[in-house]
Amino acid sequence: MKQLVAFLLLTILFYACANTPSNILESQHLYYGGDIITMSGDTPNYVEALVTNSDTIIYTGRLSKAKKLFPSSNKINLKGKTLLPGFIDAHAHFAGFPSQSIGAQILPPPDAGANNIDALIQILKDWSTPENIQLTGWIFGMGFDDSVLEEKRFPTKKDLDKVSTEHPVMIIHISGHFCVVNSKGLELLNLTAKSPNPEGGIIRRVPGTEEPNGVLEELAAIPFMPMVLGPKSEEAIKVFLTAGQDMALSYGYTTVQEGRAMPSSHLFLEYAATTNFLKLDVVSYIDYSVADSLLTTDWYSPTYKNHYRIAGVKLTLDGSPQGRTAWRTQPYLIPPDGAEDGYLGYPAIPLDADVEKIYESAFKNNWQIHTHANGDAAMDQMIRTLKKVTAKYGNKNRRDVLIHGQYVREDQLDEFKDLNIIASLFPLHTFYWGDWHKEIIGDSLGNKISPTRTALNKGLKITIHTDAPVALPNLMRVIWTATNRVSRSGKIIGKNERLTPYEALKCITEWSAYQHFEEDRKGTLEVGKIADLVLLNANPLKSELDDIKDIIVIETIKEGVTVYKKKE
Repeated sequence: MKQLVAFLLLTILFYACANTPSNILESQHLYYGGDIITMSGDTPNYVEALVTNSDTIIYTGRLSKAKKLFPSSNKINLKGKTLLPGFIDAHAHFAGFPSQSIGAQILPPPDAGANNIDALIQILKDWSTPENIQLTGWIFGMGFDDSVLEEKRFPTKKDLDKVSTEHPVMIIHISGHFCVVNSKGLELLNLTAKSPNPEGGIIRRVPGTEEPNGVLEELAAIPFMPMVLGPKSEEAIKVFLTAGQDMALSYGYTTVQEGRAMPSSHLFLEYAATTNFLKLDVVSYIDYSVADSLLTTDWYSPTYKNHYRIAGVKLTLDGSPQGRTAWRTQPYLIPPDGAEDGYLGYPAIPLDADVEKIYESAFKNNWQIHTHANGDAAMDQMIRTLKKVTAKYGNKNRRDVLIHGQYVREDQLDEFKDLNIIASLFPLHTFYWGDWHKEIIGDSLGNKISPTRTALNKGLKITIHTDAPVALPNLMRVIWTATNRVSRSGKIIGKNERLTPYEALKCITEWSAYQHFEEDRKGTLEVGKIADLVLLNANPLKSELDDIKDIIVIETIKEGVTVYKKKE
């Protein structure tokens, strides 16, 4: 197998080096006849034509001049469609895309059909063919949402035992911070009444007993997920990689992030890179607990090796706001199952001293660090500890990032501005959980989730993201939510926090390229930059706001090569 791969690679290299002048001209493309938005500048900038030569943009400007300068180029008429820089999501979990694509589709409407527990059970049963089970050895699905299920509760092992008692079952909560397993799953994970709660996590119990009820929270769940959802054969790895990458390309990604890589997910991506499988760039942030071992390898680099690189460190300080494990300074109005009144959520790392050590390690080694913090108490901890480390090491051009920041306060945004923190916010919440946020933290605070306008007005650099596979990696829905802020029920969630469509597009192009230290080669359509392009069926800047969610990707082009084209 290795010899065959080596032979194929040598063959590809031979023909790549054997270009004739006619071949060079064939790689030169002149795009015209549609809206070409460069995304450079503070206001929309359109050009009539764009020319690429192989993997690089070599001209933008007037069509008449392009035809004179490049008369032999391959002319591509956009036929009224819209051309943009390739999309760069500022935070996602690419290693989880395959599981979302392949697993049982247990998202609620409008993304799938799991609107109650009986429907969820049936979807899992229908998925449970021998071919699917053999991929991982488990029956699995991603994206159930207790806030939308008619029962308004988590499924338990009792529910999942109806799917199977012979095979283990695991379902992942839409937040990515919880899972539920059946009785067979608990057995294989060796979780019993004697199993203690880990720091930063909870094993939920059957009322009145210590017996696990199947629901695992935060660090009681997260370490098991990659173990369970990992493909178990080389053939399964290929199936997973193909499904995940194809899904990303279909949404216009040319650069995607693995936002919390553990050793297993890094090895998965390393395999994809070393086998020349990747068609898009994957930038990875390594969990702080294994940073020392992986950020000393050649994969930690400002440049990509076969489309993969490690860019820095990921630190997680609390949990999920919609799952009510985000750490707050004010109690949740509706505590989760088993919690008492006055419940605030909880920290992932209780001691400031431990958090400070993690930041110090990142600053000392000049590692960029992304910090997940959703509750304002978690962000207080982030600010307290960062101030100490910044005073010691400085923060010039570090571009450290706050990830999510759902319940960030205005005074905290001021602190983040002083600390030069980029705020990567998550306005998808306004649609998926806007109504739920208002229930659990109140109407006034609920309107302030993901305060993109306030952050931008205060002078922070911002990006927005999908956090997929928490939600589908649909970047047009991200743009729609950031500009509309409409909930499932049709309520406006913080009208004053809306972005313009152009600002929202900047968040997934130029500004996200800046976040990854890649603004010199990505994010805008300018001469000398990589020919990463996406073609849409409509212009988000000229569409009705509510129609943005229905815009689809027609074609994705990575370094001048079409890597996805929608079937007609």
